[in-house]
Amino acid sequence: MASKKYLLLVAVVFFTAISSFSQVKIGTYYDSTQIPDRRMPQHTEFLNGTYNFPAKPRNQWEIGIKVGSFKVGGDMPTKLSPGFGVHVRKAFGYIFSLRLEYMYGIGKGQHFRHTENYAKNHAWGVNLAASERYSAPQAVTGLGGFRQIVSSRTGLTTTPFEPIFYNYKTTIQDLSLEGIVTLNNIRFHKAKTGFNFYAIVGVGGTVYDAKVNALNGSTKYNFAAIPQGTYKDRKKTLDDLKALMDDTYETPAENQGDRRPKLFGDTFKVSGSIGAGIAFKLSERINIALEDRQTLVKDDLLDGQQWQEHAWGDAAQTRDFDSYNMLSLGLNINLGGKSVEPLWWLNPLDYAYSEIRNPRLMRLPKPVLPDSDGDGVTDQFDLEQTPANCPVDSHGVTKDTDGDGVPDCKDKELITPTYCQPVDADGVGKCPVPCPTCENCPDLCKGGPAENCSTKLGALPSISFRPNSKAITDDAKAVLANVASRMRNNPECKVVVIGYCSSNKKEQQLSWDHVNAVISYMVDKEGISQDRFIFNYMQEGGDCNTVDLRAAGEGEEGPNRVDPPHPNLMKKN
Repeated sequence: MASKKYLLLVAVVFFTAISSFSQVKIGTYYDSTQIPDRRMPQHTEFLNGTYNFPAKPRNQWEIGIKVGSFKVGGDMPTKLSPGFGVHVRKAFGYIFSLRLEYMYGIGKGQHFRHTENYAKNHAWGVNLAASERYSAPQAVTGLGGFRQIVSSRTGLTTTPFEPIFYNYKTTIQDLSLEGIVTLNNIRFHKAKTGFNFYAIVGVGGTVYDAKVNALNGSTKYNFAAIPQGTYKDRKKTLDDLKALMDDTYETPAENQGDRRPKLFGDTFKVSGSIGAGIAFKLSERINIALEDRQTLVKDDLLDGQQWQEHAWGDAAQTRDFDSYNMLSLGLNINLGGKSVEPLWWLNPLDYAYSEIRNPRLMRLPKPVLPDSDGDGVTDQFDLEQTPANCPVDSHGVTKDTDGDGVPDCKDKELITPTYCQPVDADGVGKCPVPCPTCENCPDLCKGGPAENCSTKLGALPSISFRPNSKAITDDAKAVLANVASRMRNNPECKVVVIGYCSSNKKEQQLSWDHVNAVISYMVDKEGISQDRFIFNYMQEGGDCNTVDLRAAGEGEEGPNRVDPPHPNLMKKN
């Protein structure tokens, strides 16, 4: 129980460390600290705009550990056996990387059919004379339930063979250098992917040691009581063999002897491997991988057996070579500071797309928008082809401050009083001459004839609002500035501000909002006294988003301030 508690504690500490480790932030391509010194000249040229391609950033190393199912593909059925592996991997590009991997596996096998023809497999203790071992048999006869072989050369009969059941246990170690090709990190419609397909091709060296379980203690097993199994009843045969045999595997299996190189006393062979895998990203630092790797060895003794029986009782070598397979689940961790993720996780198109969408280093030409009349307002927004050097408003329309019909750029009298209008071609008005005495011309006293405010202020413009808004636009502000100028020139005149629509509460409040916005702007921004306005809203016959202005008639009165009809529906802007 205590050991389980310690194991649980170690697991908690491990995963806590992994979790905190995975929070390390990975930088971007534009961080110069991630560029190796040997590629800094390219990086500098790229930042200066003299080279089109960014330097490849320094990327992290991957280390991994894996466990899984290991089996030998040979001349007899295999058992489920364990395997283990560790590796270190480094990317040399976005597609190709190299991996150095060590793998250790234990392969086991047990045949459910017995054999009597094992004379050439010395692991089972059959030692015929050399002349008999390689002589083709002349006949096969029965004796005591076992076979006897009669030599065609000498006519001698060998000692009867007892039946045996082939088995083996092989420990295999290999060290291989593998090229890995990533298949799916280049994405055209997504920045990154959370999983990674890859293919494996490698070359390395394999060391193996095969043994058989031939002895029960110091004596041979007696398999006579176990009937030869068939494919259908193989489970019963295997159960009987398991009950009979121990798990010692004490006898060296047939091997290449001194014909093949040795390493640490075991047979050494050059091997090649192929495989495929898929990795799933858990964080920027950690991923898990499911992988299947098949290793090919030019050797038929990985399972300690290379003989097959012929119908006439002799044995011949098989014509195929053994191999072994590892199906594994691994945990991989990325290591390295001031580095980006391993390149097989990155999409090399990500930089190009990001520059297209949000240029930071891309050199773009300055946009040139047509302005035919050179008034500073582009043609697509210009409402008028303005003469040269004439100031315009935001719509490209020539300014006329005093509203006398002569643009400011040609007006020699920039502000002409209304009672002095109409004006001549130069914008100069003809003001009435004051009377020498009021008795002779009372209508001309004090600067001119008596005029009503409609004549003095002239036709006043309308103010338009955006739908469901009470904000005064820049264009409306320019119009109101002109109205304020006229009111300053005629301090005795009042202006009626009229808002429309009243069919429901929302329209009534919006009409009030519009009228109040105009009067408030004229008071707060233009400095016109609020007493000079008449507040008039909820009228019929006009547009809901328009406010009309007109000069008040002689003796016309009205409130200059009104409480909102529905305060809860007031617009915020």
